[in-house]
Parts: sequence; C-alpha cells; structure tokens
Amino acid sequence: MMVGVPRESFPGERRVAIVPAAVTSLIKAGLEVLVESDAGLEAGYTNSEYDSKGAKIALSRGDVFARADIIAQVLCCGANDLTGAADLPLLRRGQFLIGFMRPMGTLETVQAIASTGVTSFAVELMPRTTRAQSMDALSSMATASGYKAVLIAADTLPRIFPMLTTAAGTITPARVLIIGVGVAGLQAIATARRLGAVVSAYDVRPAVKEQVQSLGGRFVELPLEVKDAQDAGGYAKAQDESFYQRQRELLGKVIAESDVVITTAVVPGKKAPVLVTKEMVTGMAQGSVVVELAAERGGNCELTKSGEKISVNGVTIIGWVNLASSVPYHASQMYSKNVSNFLLNMVKDGKVNVNLQDDIVSSTLVTEGGEIVNSRIREQFGLPALAQVG
Repeated sequence: MMVGVPRESFPGERRVAIVPAAVTSLIKAGLEVLVESDAGLEAGYTNSEYDSKGAKIALSRGDVFARADIIAQVLCCGANDLTGAADLPLLRRGQFLIGFMRPMGTLETVQAIASTGVTSFAVELMPRTTRAQSMDALSSMATASGYKAVLIAADTLPRIFPMLTTAAGTITPARVLIIGVGVAGLQAIATARRLGAVVSAYDVRPAVKEQVQSLGGRFVELPLEVKDAQDAGGYAKAQDESFYQRQRELLGKVIAESDVVITTAVVPGKKAPVLVTKEMVTGMAQGSVVVELAAERGGNCELTKSGEKISVNGVTIIGWVNLASSVPYHASQMYSKNVSNFLLNMVKDGKVNVNLQDDIVSSTLVTEGGEIVNSRIREQFGLPALAQVG
C-alpha cells in the first residue's frame, strides 16, 4: 500500500504531514511513500531528503491522490475550509484519509467527505489515553501554539519580559496571565517563565494547580464552585452562563493587573467561552497585549477578530489562527510522528487493518463506505445511531 503526501493547500499553511525521518519506519512496515514535489519545502524538508529515505516524488497533486491508497494531510477538507473541498473529487471509495478534519464543525462537510466513499480518520478525535499519547496531534500542535503565542506577545509588548538590573536602575518583569491550562497553556507558562516574566494561570480544573506551580507559575484560585470541570478524556467541560458570569467578575481584577493575557480555553465541539469582556480590556493598561489561541472557536476575548490583529483603547488583541504553522519545521516533525505512529498501529503485513475493537481506531474513524460511522459525531449532529459499524 502507498501513503500519499500532498502539498498542503490552505493559504499560508507551511506544515507537511510526513517528514523524511518518518519515511524509513513506514517503509519498514511494508508501505510505500509518495510525496508531491516540494510538499515539505516550506517546512524545511527538500525533495532530495525524501528521496534519500526511499520516498517517491510525484510531480502533481492529482498523481498523489490517484496512486496512493492512504492520503496523509495536515488540514483535510473540513479543517481546510477555504480550499479543502477541491480535494473531494480526487478521493475515491476504499481510500484512507488521515488528518485534521474538524468533524464537529458542519454536518454538510462531513457528509461531503462521506459521499466520496473514503475511510477517513480525524486526528483531533484521538482519545486521551496513555497508549494513544504518541499519536496525539492536538497536543503536539498545542505545544507549538503555546510556545509561539508567548513569543508574539513578547515581541508586541512595549516592555521587557525579564527583570533587569541596569545602570539606569531595575526594570521590573512583565506580568503574564494564562487562561486555560491545557497543553498550550502549560507550554505558554513554561516559555513565559524562560523569558523571565512573572506568570499566573487560571483554569476551572483545580487539578492543574500542581502542574502550574511545577513550572514556576502562580495558580489563580477563584471562589467558584465548579461541577464536573473535566470529562473522562481530561478535556474541560462547558459550564452554565451563570458560572461564566461570576468567573468574569472575579477574573477582571487579575486581568487588569496583567501586561499580557494569553487565552487558550476551548471546549471540544463547542464555541469557546467568553472569559475576557470588552470592559476587562478597557481596564488593562496602555500597551497591554491579549493573544487569543481560541480565535478559531470564536475566542475567549469578546473583542477578538479571528485572523486579525486589532487595537482597542491602546490594548493589542491578536487573533491569529494556525500558529503551529509559523514554526513548521518542528510542528511538522511532531505531527508526522503522531500520524506515523497512528498508521503503524493499524498496519499489519503492509495492509491497513481497521480494528474497531481498538479504541484508537474506533474513536478517530469518521466515515466509511459512504456513511458517517462515528457515534460521537452522529450524536453531535442528531443523527440516529447506526445498528452496526464497519
């Protein structure tokens, strides 16, 4: 079987799904690898590097889709809402598709993918289990995004991050607040601390307090009663509006004292909760910065404009999306490792084995045989349960 790696078509996307280093392990598993010419160039991986590892180079995108049994992408149709639909006519029944798909976005898009007959796997549905940890692409990309968010904030803030003792006196360190302590939040805390800032962090899940403190941050504790803060997979669960209203009231003072606020709070399949209001932004000092990592989901800041950098009352609000793509070399390296491990988990004797008894496979499988077969996705869109899957 052949793994096809097309060049990413989303505007500005610089990552590639499979890097040269992963080709060797895929070939050892009995697979062939076909890479579209220059697919990895913007991430720093040349055709010659792929060739030296045993991959074949295809001159066109159509050739990759026509010859490959398995298509590995970063942003598939769904996650790529601008140009992804152009790939649908290239997909065929029985072909395998792996990548980010945003399967909880719109039913029409998932149905369009299903109608091609492709057997598709959405990497963002990977279960948060120990066995699946090496395949967790969401965590890998969140690591890159959390790191880059702090660098963007430091570059934008008209203050120096670390405390400095100079001939002109002591410069006090910048105060950074991280809202949402998932993987992106933890990486943001670590990066801001490395740059010398004083870091605080808040999350509805009290269990993350120890993780914040282990990175040298201060955990912000609010007198709020939290019910079912996280689901079985470790993700934050949505709370009711009265909870968010009280949360905003209590967070206001902490935000007003911060030079930088980095928001990362998302709930899978739902709009991001608004945690930073217009009034809170108005209360921040001139020159302060808000970096929004939940912009694609509507944003945690009420004023965020997805994909844009704006200024409100002297406060800069950055809602850029796809930050992982801005560090494409290592983002691709991590993503490629995740996808390769996922593939190797399914490949037996050079063939893909869709074993629905494996929770890694059953959780990520979205479409098969022209049907949406994922029970979580069907429930999300109010579709009746299937009598049989597979």
